[in-house]
Amino acid sequence: MLLTNFERLFDPFLDFYEFPRRFRGRRPDFPPYNVWLSDDKAIITTELPGITPSDIDLSVVGKVVTLKGERKADELKEGESYHRRERWYGRFNKSIELPYNIESNGVKATFQKGILTIELPRAEAEKPKKIEIKTE
Repeated sequence: MLLTNFERLFDPFLDFYEFPRRFRGRRPDFPPYNVWLSDDKAIITTELPGITPSDIDLSVVGKVVTLKGERKADELKEGESYHRRERWYGRFNKSIELPYNIESNGVKATFQKGILTIELPRAEAEKPKKIEIKTE
């Protein structure tokens, strides 16, 4: 839809209405996630509704956790068509950098009710060491 500057003067919110159309098919913010840190581990939770665990690829290299996957489109039956379609579908790829290296052999991931929870133990060499102070 090509509009002149004159037409835009009458509807200052036109860019807001056109925003979803411009970015259809791209979701750089998907999936949303939270990160909790402690001295010995990090926990990441992320929302992945409508996705099965077999459609998720989780990898850890050094400090970086990478989630890849795909939410598949709903299949329409013969003669059906959409009246309104707002739910996003397609491939996603998200990398999350943590402040320390991860012990990749100890990573645990669970998936329940559309929420993926990832426990990432801090690499032993990265953990803070308590230094004993001796008196003389």
